[in-house]
Amino acid sequence: MKSLILGTAALALSASVAFAASHSVVRLGTEGAYPPYNFINDAGEVDGFERVLGDELCKRAELTCEWVTNDWDSIIPNLVSGNYDAIIAGMSITPEREEVVAFTQNYTPPSPSSYVGATADVDIENGVIAAQTGTIQAAHIAQTGATLLEFPNPDEVVAAVVSGEADAGLADKDFLIPAVEESGGAMVFVGDDIPLGGGIGMAFRQSDPELRDKFDAAIQSMKDDGTLNTMIAEYLGEDSPAF
Repeated sequence: MKSLILGTAALALSASVAFAASHSVVRLGTEGAYPPYNFINDAGEVDGFERVLGDELCKRAELTCEWVTNDWDSIIPNLVSGNYDAIIAGMSITPEREEVVAFTQNYTPPSPSSYVGATADVDIENGVIAAQTGTIQAAHIAQTGATLLEFPNPDEVVAAVVSGEADAGLADKDFLIPAVEESGGAMVFVGDDIPLGGGIGMAFRQSDPELRDKFDAAIQSMKDDGTLNTMIAEYLGEDSPAF
């Protein structure tokens, strides 16, 4: 779903000293600002689909895990430099990112992105379109005739549409559905859904293949017994793509 566009800084960090795969405590890095995938609840704790999923994967892999939050725009560099051991943050598997990190298999299938606007007839082809910085949505807009207006987090994308600063916004549909429902009619979906990305996976340092394999096996076990589909329906909605 979301896909960070890698810069030279992240590539340079790929040569950093990595931690061994056999940590006594595995640190899971997430953004904490992308509901329903991950967010910070009223108790100040990481919550959402990926919190529940990550805890279950750690249990199946027989690992002790703790959660770490990190801003989206530096989430890959801080993985590579050793601030945490894995990323589980609504992150799309892309060829560009596979040059720097090692992914598990996807734990959600590819899910559509959607435009939202104040009205259904806004110009998404040539207008001003908001998206979160460093995402596949921002990259898509940059390839169209529209003017890209970037923001550091998805809530600001929604706010720009509601305020009229942007004609429309583009983000994961799973994220936008509750935002549209809660907008009181201030936002509607515009145009057709757009298939972007190759599904969400966990990301690891390329020097940690054993740790990656443990989580990959745990994801496969959840696919095999149906619990992953149940979790997707519960947290992402009955209409969200499943396995």
